Amino acid sequence: MAPTSTRRFVPFLLLLFTGTLSNSAVVPFMGFFLIDGLGQPNWMLSVYSFLAIVLTVTANRAFGRRIDAGVAVFPLIGFAASGYALASLSMAVSPTLPVMLTVGVIGYGCSASAISTMFSLGGHMAERHGVERSRFNAIMRATTSTAWMIGPALSFLAAGHFGNEVVFKGAAVLGLAWLAMWYVTLPRDVQAKAPAPAADAPHPVPQDTGLWLAAGFIFAMSVAHGLTFTALPLFFVTEVGLPDFAPGFAFTVKTFVEVFAIFSTPFLMARFGLRGPLLVTSCIAIGAILLLSTVTTLPQMMLGSALEGLYYGLFASLGISYVQSFAQDRPAQATAIYWNTLMISGLLSGPAVGLIAQATSFQTVIQISSIGAALAALVLTAGILHARRGAR
Repeated sequence: MAPTSTRRFVPFLLLLFTGTLSNSAVVPFMGFFLIDGLGQPNWMLSVYSFLAIVLTVTANRAFGRRIDAGVAVFPLIGFAASGYALASLSMAVSPTLPVMLTVGVIGYGCSASAISTMFSLGGHMAERHGVERSRFNAIMRATTSTAWMIGPALSFLAAGHFGNEVVFKGAAVLGLAWLAMWYVTLPRDVQAKAPAPAADAPHPVPQDTGLWLAAGFIFAMSVAHGLTFTALPLFFVTEVGLPDFAPGFAFTVKTFVEVFAIFSTPFLMARFGLRGPLLVTSCIAIGAILLLSTVTTLPQMMLGSALEGLYYGLFASLGISYVQSFAQDRPAQATAIYWNTLMISGLLSGPAVGLIAQATSFQTVIQISSIGAALAALVLTAGILHARRGAR
């Protein structure tokens, strides 16, 4: 984009960064705090994950329909930010299991809906200003990845030096900053209404086989990532014996590489399309996950995290464009399908981590997650064959 175009989007990207930084400081830490901080059994991770993600998926579906119908986005973002601030303040005052499973679940579950809403709004803003949606998707993804590079590292580093409870005090400050940024930067009447469908438009979204195969690919890859994402912090510290700062450092390495991978995707799409690079990405994911499951030292952790960042950066940026390509007349709902697929995979992977680890180990969880990446490659291949048959 030209510099003038970039400046136009700066307030929006700052708001996206602030909201993502807020969530990234808490989301990967919650499972660690539940087990390591509160001393709960591994299966309690399943309970928390289930409750929080059900709320997020429900909010995403409802908000996606409202956004496509032309409802103002301002109150939807405010709802998410308020939920995050309330949950963080409550956990800062009383970091206990009852608070975590009530106010924490509701607040953090609702706050996660902001990412789908912001991506729907961002895509609409980009098209309105003559910027290709897939290109701006990459910019938004790089913004969120940069926030993920910072948030988890700060949380685990602070917890290691000052105790677990300090993370929620910092999150409360971030929540208030997010609310302030939302109130100052986002116009009250901004919308992202879906374009009117053409007279010869194809089947509605639910009947589009290609779309649901694309969602199946996203689901399988996200299950693979969700299992490793949840299990790695506990695997590194409790089973491998790495220092407490290792999980945050691993997130930083992962997201640092992820940013560069994301910015390469517009070139990859222009040169190779979407399907080929995604198929290669799923193969990289298999190798990265298997490598992470064998980590015993910090250098090995760094190498595995770098490969994880490579595959996830490519997947995240290419994947959302892949799903959106099947439902261009319903961009917010297609975006919600993408994010809900991620959330539903998390709904399954969160409980799975707790149950598998309870029976075996966190290392086994990571090894099993490589099966999800292999399944993703098979589903994507089915989608490619379906597209070729449709083109005949």
